[in-house]
Amino acid sequence: MRITKLVGERIKEVPADAQVKSQILLIRAGFIKQVSNGIYTLLPPAQRVSKKIQEIIREEMDALDGQEVLFPVVMPKEMWEKSGRYYSIGEEMVRFKDRAGRDMLLGMTHEEAAVSTCQNIIKSYDQLPFMVYQIQTKFRDEARPRAGLIRVKEFTMKDAYSFHTTDEDLEEYYNKVFDGYNKIFKRVGMKNFISVKSDTGMMGGKYAHEFMLLTDIGEDSIVICDHCGYKANMEVATAKDDKITFADAPLKEVFTGKAKSIEEVCEFLKIKKEQTIKAVCYCIVGDNVHTVIAFVRGDKDVNEAKLKRILGKDIAVKDLDGSGLVKGNIGLVGLDNEEFITIFDSSLEGATGMVTGANKEDYHITGVNISRDTKADKFYDFSKVSEGQKCSICGHELSIKRGIEIGNIFQLGTKYTKSMGMTVAMPDGSQINPIMGCYGIGVGRCLASVAEELADEKGLVWPKAIAPWLIYLCPLRNDDAVVNEKAEELYSSLSKKYEVLYDDRKVSAGVKLTDSELMGIPVRIVISPRSLAQNQVEVSIRQTGEKIMLEIDNLEKELEKVISNLE
Repeated sequence: MRITKLVGERIKEVPADAQVKSQILLIRAGFIKQVSNGIYTLLPPAQRVSKKIQEIIREEMDALDGQEVLFPVVMPKEMWEKSGRYYSIGEEMVRFKDRAGRDMLLGMTHEEAAVSTCQNIIKSYDQLPFMVYQIQTKFRDEARPRAGLIRVKEFTMKDAYSFHTTDEDLEEYYNKVFDGYNKIFKRVGMKNFISVKSDTGMMGGKYAHEFMLLTDIGEDSIVICDHCGYKANMEVATAKDDKITFADAPLKEVFTGKAKSIEEVCEFLKIKKEQTIKAVCYCIVGDNVHTVIAFVRGDKDVNEAKLKRILGKDIAVKDLDGSGLVKGNIGLVGLDNEEFITIFDSSLEGATGMVTGANKEDYHITGVNISRDTKADKFYDFSKVSEGQKCSICGHELSIKRGIEIGNIFQLGTKYTKSMGMTVAMPDGSQINPIMGCYGIGVGRCLASVAEELADEKGLVWPKAIAPWLIYLCPLRNDDAVVNEKAEELYSSLSKKYEVLYDDRKVSAGVKLTDSELMGIPVRIVISPRSLAQNQVEVSIRQTGEKIMLEIDNLEKELEKVISNLE
């Protein structure tokens, strides 16, 4: 490819609204262009990277006997009504009517499509297990797109769906996919990634893992024990109970005035956060009557994913206007109202000498003894794990790191096959609902994650396996006839064996060298009047910065050695 013909431009300026390194560099290097908030065009360099990532994914999915299909992006309402997700998924799913007035939607995931496709085609147990997969465009009307390709509205994703007759068979296949995912992420060049237990979320099912690239710009919090290897997404992470008790005392109503927050109450009463009880209020989606009040120790935060699983309901933060509750003074003593659903975190079990709101303006209550002063008879773990808590497995301290989700795998069970009526005949003549697994990888997010992890202060750094071009051919002084002739000759010969980006622009050496580093092509070959005088070219390795001089007459043989040694 001649760079003068390449669609896209390299720029010096940092985009005003760019948030993270990968986003800045992909824009500056001419890889992506923003169309709208959360929507990007992949320019030729990024599309070449994307296709190579997709090919690696295909190879590993095919190795697992996957069969590639292509489900539709647009689906009818009726398909999703059967699973119940047409109504349970919120505004992130785009719904519309076609010209005939039929209710349609844009696919953000394809479990329903997979079941609908296989239903009545797969009829017998001896056709299972099998897996179908696709690499497809999806759309999710993300409320807060950010970080370039890391969180977008329109995205390319590989999603796969397996069908089984037994849980044991699904477990065996799930583990094979788990291993396949590790191979994929290693092959595309990621280094610092891990797998963690995760919440099943809107996908449903009983068991899930996420693959995370550890990075400070990640949106997910990962709880890790370096001693025993425990790893889990914050949404499902657990830790040993760290109950704290204070001296028992009689209940006492005290004036706290304008002190509302935990911090303000602690400052006013000269106590620690651990001695307070925090109340967080939620409404149940679709229920206009009840208010959920989650009580947790004041130094902890509510883990909403855990709380949703406990309640078995979708929840949202409650607007307290007209609820009869006094914001900042909500307490668990004497809170008797059928409209309130109270739930207590395990951090409060057996607590004494605590401080809670008095359920009236300007007052709190001290000396709260949970077992004595409340009707709480059951406690649940719905608080977030915090840095330094003890591991529930080995007792060592936990750490919290940030991560970008690069893939996920779920054991779905029969959630979709049962609700949509898919059955297969068993040897004894009975009918069962096949058991499903599903497996997703975001292609664009993988691209951005590799860029985020490997880039340096000069620009992108692409690993050999997914680099848009392998060689950046960089003649200095194109106006020199000898340089120009040798560059054209090398471009012609090298292109027969390698992917070559030929910088044929008539610009300064500084511009060319800077752009080559910005674009992150693995190998750069510099041709200059000085090197040609010695019958040599300069070869540099982008990843290490190493520079070597190679004889032109022996270039192709020596270049092969250089390239074979690239990671």
